[in-house]
Amino acid sequence: MTIRLKKGFSAVFCSLAVAVACAGSATAQAADAKTAPLKIGASFQEINNPYFVTMKDALQDATNSIGATLLVTDARHDVSKQLSDIEDMLQKGIDVLIINPTDSVGVQSAVKQAHDKGVVVIAVDAQASGPLDSFVGSKNYDAGVQACEYLATNIGGKGDVGILDGIAVVPILERVRGCKDALAKHPDIKIVSIQNGKQERDQALSVTENMLQAQPNLKGLFSVNDNGSMGALAAIESSGRDVKLTSVDGAPEAVKEIQKPNSKFIATSAQYPRDQVRLALGLALAKKWGSQVPATIPVDILLVDQAKAKTFTW
Repeated sequence: MTIRLKKGFSAVFCSLAVAVACAGSATAQAADAKTAPLKIGASFQEINNPYFVTMKDALQDATNSIGATLLVTDARHDVSKQLSDIEDMLQKGIDVLIINPTDSVGVQSAVKQAHDKGVVVIAVDAQASGPLDSFVGSKNYDAGVQACEYLATNIGGKGDVGILDGIAVVPILERVRGCKDALAKHPDIKIVSIQNGKQERDQALSVTENMLQAQPNLKGLFSVNDNGSMGALAAIESSGRDVKLTSVDGAPEAVKEIQKPNSKFIATSAQYPRDQVRLALGLALAKKWGSQVPATIPVDILLVDQAKAKTFTW
């Protein structure tokens, strides 16, 4: 099952929404009967990022609408903290775990522990190892392909390009793989530097400054996320160089920059964080109350350039 979200909801998404509404009603009724609301735990790799803040807020709104209790934790990109956070939530008796892992493999023991306790486990945005009930995430390979194909076209199909990498989770790895595959179709484009900006603005700023100094012929840069890309953009603008930038996420700040005339930030492969987490909760409710759910729901991305940036929003 693939969810395609463009201007409106797809038919399949609407169908799922109806099912979730029914499940939500059943959840509320069951909660009344047991005098205890359903308890949802959400463990995020970070919340110091507009993308994950948007996801968290959407999840809070959704859980409020069904009368459930929500516990939220921030791993701060520390897998040991994420494991500890999840263990704590399990001790508090959560019924559902929505996990956005900071390390896809490193959280396996926590996923298994939750599963063994009968907790429904749904991974969102980033895949997690272990006995998951389902995973909802963007088509990250496509995000990398589209952003870097657009970058290649806008530097005239030739020149030196850099990649601003991130933490080693599946979405980031897939974006970089997609980017490399897109650029490989252009024999006159050379990837001259791959550096880890850790998806953070300050780190990306420093890394990009160093990259610009080391690569005097750099023509293009791909960043794995918009938060890092804002740091990269600051470095590019300070250098006075004509280096084109593309990224992934569709964050409001990035979209605003893309709209500016002659911006070096030319496009981002936009995701849908609100819809991803709503789908994750819907699947969790359906599974909790006895439905069979798909193992994976990939969600399409949308390449947002200057023209599309005028109307795009998460």
